[in-house]
Amino acid sequence: MKTLTVKIPSTVELDESELLLILASKLYEKGKLSLGQAAELAGFSKRAFAEILGRYGVSVFNYSADDLDRDLENAKNYSV
Repeated sequence: MKTLTVKIPSTVELDESELLLILASKLYEKGKLSLGQAAELAGFSKRAFAEILGRYGVSVFNYSADDLDRDLENAKNYSV
């Protein structure tokens, strides 16, 4: 794992654990980390992290609307 030092203004009232949670949530949302990797970065189990994601407006299901539309169309084409 890389070590990163970040300087933030003292007016930002966030502790290290909350910053890690925000970072992990965003990296998961962007598809840069898996759910397990993001959970590990934030210091939570996968289940706990998945539950916390909603607080940050991040869906556990990292699935775009286009992907869903495409899958629904494929399902229609293959239905019996």
